Amino acid sequence: MSHIRVRVAVMAVLLAPLAACSAGSGSDASDRSAGHGGPETARGLPTAVTVVPEGRGIRAGGTVKVTAAGGTLTSVTVTDAEGRTLGGTVSADRTGWVSLRKAAPGASYTVTATTAAKAGTKHTTTSTFTTAEADRVNKVDWRPGAGSTVGVAQPVSLVFDRPVTDKAAVERQLKITTSVPTEGSWGWLKDWSGQDRVDWRPKEYWKPGTKVTLDAELNGTDSGGGGWFVRDYSTTFTVGASQVAEVDLDRKLLTFARDGRTVRTIPVSGGTPGGDKRSWRGTAVLMAKEGTVNMNSETVGLGDTYDKMVDRSMRLTWSGMYAHAAPWNDRWFGRANMSSGCIGMSDADAAWFYGQVRPGDPFEITGRDTKGTVAPGNGFGDWNVPWDQWQATSALR
Repeated sequence: MSHIRVRVAVMAVLLAPLAACSAGSGSDASDRSAGHGGPETARGLPTAVTVVPEGRGIRAGGTVKVTAAGGTLTSVTVTDAEGRTLGGTVSADRTGWVSLRKAAPGASYTVTATTAAKAGTKHTTTSTFTTAEADRVNKVDWRPGAGSTVGVAQPVSLVFDRPVTDKAAVERQLKITTSVPTEGSWGWLKDWSGQDRVDWRPKEYWKPGTKVTLDAELNGTDSGGGGWFVRDYSTTFTVGASQVAEVDLDRKLLTFARDGRTVRTIPVSGGTPGGDKRSWRGTAVLMAKEGTVNMNSETVGLGDTYDKMVDRSMRLTWSGMYAHAAPWNDRWFGRANMSSGCIGMSDADAAWFYGQVRPGDPFEITGRDTKGTVAPGNGFGDWNVPWDQWQATSALR
């Protein structure tokens, strides 16, 4: 990064506590040409302002620093070509300023600073710099969507389209705000797609009514491996009523409870014991209500077993486990597990249940003969990781 020493100038938001520094003659001369000489020269040494960086093609990801010699800073603004600003903090002696955000790639910035000289004069100086374009841009897919109402088990989840090798740098830019005090932690994992992913989940299920905001101030952050973020992300959602579906595969029964009270019990048929058609156990979170879905056994490694349109489909994992209507298995509901891994129920029960549940509701699945516990990255299996182990996956622990 190059340095420039220029004379004072600036148009910016004044730092109120600094405005009283203009004692003395009270003149408000301004040397906007940033050259030498000027009215302050006769009164003593002029205030000099140094801005870092300056120039073209600067590497992104650095902070902006402004220092004043022979006077104090009264305001500093750093603005990009779209009018967005980088906030910053001023030092105790008011001779230094550092941006809180980093310079993003492929951007042009104007730095404007106002200083007050010891003789009492004020001056402004303006400097510009541009950052080099990113070699690779890292994009983010995040859930849940803004303005949504979700169940008590819904994590905040960000999936990155490029590897994140500097996880700590990324995690520092992520902030969760809740309307009620909520203990929680970020945790890094591999998504079912194989991509890097970071989720924030509470220690326990969300308290109903909690409003949650994610601020991912990633613009200008290097994710490592040459991947840069070039925008910020945010989402705000609300946690709805506590709704829990307990699925007992041994009893072939689903019990649906709202706010701790049983609303309905539904006979079901789970995955066929003894092979690849078994269901998963543990806590699965309802990912989406997908309606009518074409289910093909070849897409989940079960060969040419079935290919049919299935109604009231509620996705529980990326690997293909759903709760859904399964009228072809009507004689087995409540009696035997005879599905290909899903939680099947009658048309009437599925229609009612589909109308009650929402994404984020937990399905707590138990049973002796299953093919294992839902993995964290297979949908939202975060709840199957003990809390202390979950906290340990944060990059800042």
